[in-house]
Amino acid sequence: MAQAIVYSSTNCGFCKQLKGYLEEQNISYEERNIDENEAYREELARLGMMSVPLTVIGEKQILGFNPNRIKKALAALEAAE
Repeated sequence: MAQAIVYSSTNCGFCKQLKGYLEEQNISYEERNIDENEAYREELARLGMMSVPLTVIGEKQILGFNPNRIKKALAALEAAE
């Protein structure tokens, strides 16, 4: 099962950075590209967000490319298991 869900768009530079970072750290993720799937765009809006990248880890939502918050959210998720 993926550790993170990443809402992204096709031409988003920060999205590319984020996905590269997750791959380097061996963090599994499910990408939800809002340009390719209208349902993902609607999910993003329901989360109260209008911009990408948005990373969802457990109950935490991390907007933008923020490695420190990603590490903290993963640590909290692992501690809860």
